[in-house]
Amino acid sequence: MLGAVAVVLSISALSVLATPSGPDLTSRDAAVDNIVYVTDADKFCMIMPRDPHTNIGDSEHPGGMKTYCSPDGRYSPEQGQLPADFWSNVAFVSGKGKNGGRYAQLTGCIRPSHLSRLNPGDAGGQYDSSGGAGGQGNPQGSQCLGYNHYVELVEPAGPRACIKCCDDPADCPTNMDQDGCPNVIPGNYFDCD
Repeated sequence: MLGAVAVVLSISALSVLATPSGPDLTSRDAAVDNIVYVTDADKFCMIMPRDPHTNIGDSEHPGGMKTYCSPDGRYSPEQGQLPADFWSNVAFVSGKGKNGGRYAQLTGCIRPSHLSRLNPGDAGGQYDSSGGAGGQGNPQGSQCLGYNHYVELVEPAGPRACIKCCDDPADCPTNMDQDGCPNVIPGNYFDCD
């Protein structure tokens, strides 16, 4: 009986790590302001520029980026909060990727003027866990809770954004950073204008 209880507790602990809901959920050693995740269209965190009115490319330096979460997704005061109406249209999809690995993603249209970190005319850029200098991520050391990799593009002039967390790096390409959301993360973009 005691062994069965230990198995149930272990499974419960693993499921908590995969879907954040409290402050002690970092499964690895990343700081809470350097973690993304995607649970659904209402519960997620993304990387954004730390400073107001900053182009994505200009934020790509140590200390220039920070986690911003949806109102339902924020689980630490060290994380910024996205406005509830940041997405004008958003689609959540999860499933199995090219080689059978899990993934979860958000794609859609954003309202860049509703987040003071962004410049609405900025063509945008990419954040990820496995690219950057030495494959250490951009921002360095950033992670997606419950997954091995992530890739995120924010394109304020689009106006669109996308984020994909995945087990297999083949599902989260980091070498297409200038190709735009629809090419890096195929999905529904609702004809963003």
